[in-house]
Amino acid sequence: MNFRRRTPAERAQRAAEELARREDPYNVTQASRIYFLPNLMTAGNLFCGFMAIVNCIQARLAETAVTGEYLGHTPADHYRYAVWLIFGAAAFDALDGRLARMGGRESLFGAEFDSIADVVSFGVAPTLMMFYLILSPTTGNYEWFRNIGWAIGFVYLLCAAMRLARFNVITNPLLRPGKKEAHKDFVGLPVPAAAGTVAALVLFLLKLAESDKSLKAWALALPCLMLLIGLLMMSTVRYPSGKGIDLQTKMKLRTFAAALALAGLIYFFKEYALLGVCLSYIFFGLIRHWRRPSSSHLPPVPNPPTGNV
Repeated sequence: MNFRRRTPAERAQRAAEELARREDPYNVTQASRIYFLPNLMTAGNLFCGFMAIVNCIQARLAETAVTGEYLGHTPADHYRYAVWLIFGAAAFDALDGRLARMGGRESLFGAEFDSIADVVSFGVAPTLMMFYLILSPTTGNYEWFRNIGWAIGFVYLLCAAMRLARFNVITNPLLRPGKKEAHKDFVGLPVPAAAGTVAALVLFLLKLAESDKSLKAWALALPCLMLLIGLLMMSTVRYPSGKGIDLQTKMKLRTFAAALALAGLIYFFKEYALLGVCLSYIFFGLIRHWRRPSSSHLPPVPNPPTGNV
């Protein structure tokens, strides 16, 4: 048999083809690859969401118990645990994507797994929290809410699921083969921020109840806020993602001092500060969207140069 030795150019071309095949996101091996650290963070996100749901159910059991407690904790305690678990899920959600991008370990499996975990942690858990809290005997047990409460919760859950599905479509490598989206903003309110706002409002309501203030009027703000948040998740309003912040990010001394002061305020006045931060994030995106000039009033933009800018 006569074997022809490949030329250096042929070997280089074959190596390039093999590398492209391995890096193809739609390669079966690459798409289903499970990277340990990013998916461990996603599992932590899912666990926090599941435990938040468990605590919401336990809070309801405590409300109907003769002693007013379940497993030695009051309903308010269980709701607080659920709130902190939702914030914990948001922290895990921020870590999994950041670790995947830093290590170049992104896969289609990881993206789909992350979205499924987000539906549980930031969709189902806040919905149950809102539903059980409004139906709590301590808030007046509104009879009319029994008829429409499920619909409000489902609208929020539907918007969260559709927002995650749209995000997966927008970021799918098939739409931009070989390219990554240059814009660092989220299109629509991100689901973790939506769930964090609901959780922060619940924490605020529980603080009001502790201070012997009327909770009945304030509790009705929760379903209204959830409907607004649901619409914002499906909107085209852009919100900052913070993806540009990493270990090499530099800031001025005044900015660093302000960040430390803000962290201190959140720690000591968390029931008020967390709600303020979440609402500020929501309205920052809205105000920036309203102040941005419409594309129809802008002059035509010439074709960009082909070289790097």
